[in-house]
Amino acid sequence: MSTPQAIAPPIRVLVVEDDPLAADAHALYVGRVPGFTVAGVVHSRADASQFLKRTAVDLLLLDLYLPDGHGLQLVRSLRSAGHTADVIAVTSARDLAVVREGVSLGVVQYVLKPFTFATLRDRLVRYAEFRAVVGEASGQDEVDRALAALRAPQPAALPKGLSLDTLQAITEVLRGAGPEGVSSGAAAATVGISRITARRYLEHLVTGGRAARAPQYGQIGRPELRYRWLSRR
Repeated sequence: MSTPQAIAPPIRVLVVEDDPLAADAHALYVGRVPGFTVAGVVHSRADASQFLKRTAVDLLLLDLYLPDGHGLQLVRSLRSAGHTADVIAVTSARDLAVVREGVSLGVVQYVLKPFTFATLRDRLVRYAEFRAVVGEASGQDEVDRALAALRAPQPAALPKGLSLDTLQAITEVLRGAGPEGVSSGAAAATVGISRITARRYLEHLVTGGRAARAPQYGQIGRPELRYRWLSRR
């Protein structure tokens, strides 16, 4: 009889964002990703410091522009105080000098505003995979694989006429459809595009190996094609 494996506790996330609407949206996104839980939501550097004095967290989802100081100042003070929580920076800043400084302080991911749920979910899933790696590496290849979990793949060039935003929306519909899949018509209605356009995006995902299609036989007439998500990439 096999011994049941222990279920890992959820990763506790503190959302630090000065805009209340954005903070609520980020917390909602985090709560929708399996394996993560929102430990709290604060709107300033001072509130984050006070929260962390009384509550342990694993990860900060951190806006860099706070009303009482830069987010990296918060990270610097936390490191000086011995806090080891990881940080995913959420920001509209595109200054690579800030990115380099963040990396030196232990920022493991950057998510540029505005972003979709699919984008944040991808970063959180990659972080969870990185965090789950334990034990001693057998060699350089294993170390490289562990670090690669944090890096998003380079996006492939889209065919002419396809946009990344619509592709992400179609991808989210597919992921949410589960094993039964979704038709091009249903995907089109959800996203708000034509059925022909939705089918182009679905076929693009099939060609890339990220989705599969199969006919569904039911009513009299031609079978309906249904598309099913295959990958978490």
